[in-house]
Amino acid sequence: MLDCLRFRVGLRSANTQRVEVLIRHRSCHGSTSALGHTQWRRFVNKLPLRTSSSLLYEAVRGEVLRRIESHTYPPGAPIPSTAMLAEEFGVSRITIKRALHDLQTTGVVVSFRGKGTYVKKQTRMLRRLDVAAPTVDGATIQLLSITREKISDPAIGAFGPPKQAMLCVRKLIFDDRVPVMYESTYLSSDVEAGIVEGLGERFVTMALESHSVYVVNTDLVIDAAPATGMLGSLFGVPTGYPMLRRSYKCTTSDAEMILFGLAQAPFDQLAYSCRPSLKWSESRSSRRPSRRGRVGSNRQSSPI
Repeated sequence: MLDCLRFRVGLRSANTQRVEVLIRHRSCHGSTSALGHTQWRRFVNKLPLRTSSSLLYEAVRGEVLRRIESHTYPPGAPIPSTAMLAEEFGVSRITIKRALHDLQTTGVVVSFRGKGTYVKKQTRMLRRLDVAAPTVDGATIQLLSITREKISDPAIGAFGPPKQAMLCVRKLIFDDRVPVMYESTYLSSDVEAGIVEGLGERFVTMALESHSVYVVNTDLVIDAAPATGMLGSLFGVPTGYPMLRRSYKCTTSDAEMILFGLAQAPFDQLAYSCRPSLKWSESRSSRRPSRRGRVGSNRQSSPI
């Protein structure tokens, strides 16, 4: 008994393609199974050819997406190589690459040069919008570099950083072994050697706190920007992929120690939370007009 139809697209020659139909039938025990390869080919050879090139890669993309959604390719698992998929679908490698690039652009898969393409783990790190409280449960840190250089990023330049070289600490933050955030932090180049040693294992503010230096004020700018080639390689996303950015300037209890930094992450892997100031809320409430619309009335207005 015919149970359902699923359409695929295969290539017969360089310029033609055919719609291939995978027929699933119901056995006498009520289970479903796919027709054998030989039966399937015989059925397909009776179908008419089509010439739409867009239909070809879209169908391949749809089939790979279906396998991901059904966990045939589970989160974190590698996608078969381009050559293997091209052989399976009977299409060119260019068609496979186009289909996978579409899935990469939409955040379904990630691709790392020299390693291959993987199903993206749909994890999102939730972080306090407060540089002074950067701890993230379960997060691990990979130190990329510690250098002395001038700040050249325009996003940080908006805070008016010093023109001389500063100590730059670059780190990659992982959550469940998935890279979720890249951060560059600049601080005074004459920082104590003991603090520098701790920068490779902890967040910068935590390393400073261990030496009794505390953040007392923070200026933040949250915006979005397209991924560059370097960020694309780190996160396995294509150039131009939307990135969530947080640039900041922090003054500390040590007047000589000022922090500047930029944290970046794919928009679907990081979210920030914040708690509005109670004093700010109360000050707004005190200025809210009464029900009669008169400012300065002793009658309290209803909360919104």
